[in-house]
Amino acid sequence: MKRGFSFSVTVVVSAIVFIYFCTVFVFIDRWFGLMTSPGIMNAIAFTGVAFMCVLNYAYAILADPGRVPSSFMPDIEDPEVPIHEIKRKGGDLRFCQKCSCFKPPRAHHCRVCKRCILRMDHHCNWINNCVGHANYKVFFVFVVYAVIACIYSLILLVGSLMNDSQNDKQHSADTFRVAYVISGLLLVPLSVALSVLLGWHIYLILQNKTTIEYHEGVRAMWLAEKGGTVYKHPYDLGAYENLTTVLGPSIFCWICPFSRHIDAVTLRKRPLPSLQQPIIVKDEKKGSCGLMVGFVI
Repeated sequence: MKRGFSFSVTVVVSAIVFIYFCTVFVFIDRWFGLMTSPGIMNAIAFTGVAFMCVLNYAYAILADPGRVPSSFMPDIEDPEVPIHEIKRKGGDLRFCQKCSCFKPPRAHHCRVCKRCILRMDHHCNWINNCVGHANYKVFFVFVVYAVIACIYSLILLVGSLMNDSQNDKQHSADTFRVAYVISGLLLVPLSVALSVLLGWHIYLILQNKTTIEYHEGVRAMWLAEKGGTVYKHPYDLGAYENLTTVLGPSIFCWICPFSRHIDAVTLRKRPLPSLQQPIIVKDEKKGSCGLMVGFVI
């Protein structure tokens, strides 16, 4: 699948451009005056947030999410392999029939991109790309800046309307009614939806999980509890370690639009317990069984 512009991406870019121009040239201008000190400061601040939003969005679209090395071969002598890398019908090593190659831990085949993606989280139509090892951080940072931009713009919209009503500018505000209505219809649901998405990915990052691993883990946790055991996600290193693994070693790195390309083939795992037991997960749709990524104690 070709990365780049698609209908969904065009919709997002159009919304960003529209909201930016309405915020700077309508909301800020009518509330503070674009040539006043508060107006200039707010315009610069919002432009900076919008720039970072667009920069991260572009990188998330254009970056390769993570290609499985053609030379990758699982280490069958690794004692962790039976628990972490076996997931196919009958207990075979993780081998992708469509790509004709072995899959490292946490890699999955994307039906849209038609290839295996390292540490795949999900395929996102809004960026016309998979979210994986190499672009997950910029995708997350894009969502952070998008939430800030939407809430900031919404505050300026409300402030502009209140300023118009207090200064008897309601008649002149009617000229910009379309801009206010369309912006409100965009900003309110976007602020809510993106805030929920941000909260969801913060939760995943703190546990060092992907969206796919979360859904797999729900099933594995239920099976473990049913068997009287406790399911442990093998890549959970603790909240701070999980943050630095995904976003970088310092807070400054967390807000920068650069990915931290650690080795996605040999990712760090929590130490294995002395008593190991694989979790067998049955695929009810296909009627097959496989071993779950994780361990129980």
